[in-house]
Amino acid sequence: MWKLDEQKAIEDAEAAAELEENMMQTNIAGERPKILEDSEDEDGRPVTNLVTQDIQLLRTRLTDTIRVLDDFKNLAEEGRSRAEYRASLLRDICAYYGYSEFLADKLLNLFPPREAQAFFEANETPRPVVIRTNTLRTHRRELAQTLINRGVQLEPVGKWSKVGLQIFDAQVPLGATPEYLAGHYILQAASSFLPVMALAPQENERVLDMAAAPGGKTTHLAALMKNTGCIFANDANKDRAKGLIGNIHRLGARNVIVSHYSALEFPRVMGGFDRVLLDAPCSGTGVIAKDASVKTNKTEADFMKLPHLQKQLLLAAIDSVNHSSKTGGYIVYSTCSVTLEENEQVVQYALNKRSNVKLVETGLTFGKEGFTKIQGKIFHPSMKMTRRYYPHTYNVDGFFVAKFKKIGPTPPNAVGVNEATKTNGGVKSTTTEIEVVDRTPIGADSDEESDFGGFDEDEDQKYMERAQAKTMRRKGRDPKAIAPKGKKGVNGEAKEAIKKATKKDTKESAREVPVEKNGVASVKEKAGRKEKKGGGVEVAKPATLNGIAVKEVTVESKKARRKSSEKKSKA
Repeated sequence: MWKLDEQKAIEDAEAAAELEENMMQTNIAGERPKILEDSEDEDGRPVTNLVTQDIQLLRTRLTDTIRVLDDFKNLAEEGRSRAEYRASLLRDICAYYGYSEFLADKLLNLFPPREAQAFFEANETPRPVVIRTNTLRTHRRELAQTLINRGVQLEPVGKWSKVGLQIFDAQVPLGATPEYLAGHYILQAASSFLPVMALAPQENERVLDMAAAPGGKTTHLAALMKNTGCIFANDANKDRAKGLIGNIHRLGARNVIVSHYSALEFPRVMGGFDRVLLDAPCSGTGVIAKDASVKTNKTEADFMKLPHLQKQLLLAAIDSVNHSSKTGGYIVYSTCSVTLEENEQVVQYALNKRSNVKLVETGLTFGKEGFTKIQGKIFHPSMKMTRRYYPHTYNVDGFFVAKFKKIGPTPPNAVGVNEATKTNGGVKSTTTEIEVVDRTPIGADSDEESDFGGFDEDEDQKYMERAQAKTMRRKGRDPKAIAPKGKKGVNGEAKEAIKKATKKDTKESAREVPVEKNGVASVKEKAGRKEKKGGGVEVAKPATLNGIAVKEVTVESKKARRKSSEKKSKA
């Protein structure tokens, strides 16, 4: 019996200790947590509530602050304002997660306090590894079975995707399997599927991917279009464009043309597309788990320059679309950022500057609605059709997707329109449809400045000669026995030029040619006619080769020579 009593006493003691610990951590007894302290000591020097290195106590205070903000009326200390608690929360977030105060404040404004903590916490863990099946070469079921046989643990990424596979563990490098090298799949974040799914390209359409590198979205477009139609994959960075070409070849996308123009040059370079995808360059606040440097290297200037560029790119994308397309007329704008400046404000700007577009449903089955009202800002009611994605809600990178439908031509007085109504002569076109390609001539690419788009004429000549030699061998002829056509020596070219020039001069008539005779200049009325009597001289026009005089032909009569020599001897 005494053993049972002893055992019960031990259990009661453990339970009491556990209860006391829980009360200390969560203040379950109902007392108001002491979070805010005086900011100065007795000598007037600033003090900090906690030592930065005490991570556990810092996290406890952060949790307590959030609990107070959730129930401010009952748990806040007397005489303390909500702003004070929020300032304390901001300092703790910066200290605990390592953000700059500027960026932490910007992100904190997007969420309620508890959800904000979940967002910051989710950015500390990487997103799952995901691969996209290339349906141009295989099927997801076949690929999954093959990888399982190689020791890869995986499962479908979700019901919303028919091509994604989430990888949990792999015994082999995913970037070096035979299936990867054969182009059966590509390593791609699940969030990158979303803008392509929203664009929903159809077969035999003309599609523009304005910022295509490294090619995940471009090859996804090609797979959805089943290698039909034409995709223009553009990227301003020529080095990234080379990587784009590699993925296009590996995945077998045969309907893609690669360019490296600045995206701002569209539609002057080319327009009239059925659909345009703009995955705009952004601050990367949605992919902090991949790049932790974003926490500290983003400044206020970045959130002024980037939105300005994004607005201009979006206007160019809208102007590049053919509104009268029977199957298209759509634009998708996406970023891997969660800030207002790069998302809703950019979309609102486009709606204000282009009255010929409207927001439509993205067709995505999940995602939070875009903001229509936040931080004193009011956006168009249709902004709720845009979609936001967060790492703490869907376990994907932070992302934003908006889909536009172009319903008419761009107004002539619209801001940012290329002067497509002007011809080279400065005369305005009479048509009211300005969705034509700008007629301004584009300067030729400089081969010296760019090694991507230039042509090597010497190398091309070698290829042509090699191909010609192969053709002759197939016909049983010796390539070395026959000189290449069009090749002549310098002497041959000079002789031929002189011959043509002489023949031309003999046909000319009534041309006055000054002739030097006995030191006095005289004029013969007909230089093309030969003199038979007297000491006449016939002068042919100098022959030229590539603008350089080759030889001067002068014919004197024997009689004139004889008289001239006699006079010299007498003298």
